[in-house]
Amino acid sequence: MQINTLKVEGKPGRKRVGRGGRRGKTAGRGTKGQKSRSGASVDPLFEGGRSSFVERLKKVRGFKSPNPKRVTLPLGFLEKHFEAGEEVSRETLIGKKLFSPKHVEGGFKVVGGGELTKALTFDSRIRFSDTALAAVKQAGGIVRED
Repeated sequence: MQINTLKVEGKPGRKRVGRGGRRGKTAGRGTKGQKSRSGASVDPLFEGGRSSFVERLKKVRGFKSPNPKRVTLPLGFLEKHFEAGEEVSRETLIGKKLFSPKHVEGGFKVVGGGELTKALTFDSRIRFSDTALAAVKQAGGIVRED
C-alpha cells in the first residue's frame, strides 16, 4: 500500500434522530428538557443561569476592555494646568503627569465644566462637546485638523 493509492472516504453524516427506525421512543435525545424538544437550540455561551464565562471574565484581575472609556477634561481643569499658548495633547497630558498612559487608551474629550480664558492649541485627536468647542474658540484657542 502506498499513500498515493489510498482512497479518501468522506466523514460520516450527522445522526438524524427522531426519524423512526431502531432508535424508538426518545430517539437518543434523553427524556424531557430543552434539548429533547424539536427545534431546540441552546446558546453555546448559556451556562444554565449562572454568570457565563464571558460575563465573569470582566471581573478578572488584569482584564483589558476592548472599548476603553474616554477621559473627560473639564474646561476648568485645562485652565488650572496649562498656560496660555501651550499645546494640549495626549503626550503633554502624560508628560505633565496628569494622567497615566494606561488610563488614557480611549482618548480625551473636553467638556464644558468651568471657564477657559487662555488661548490653547489642541491636538486633532482630542474630542470636544459643543459647549466646550464654543468656549475654546471664544478664548482664541486653536483646534488642529491634522
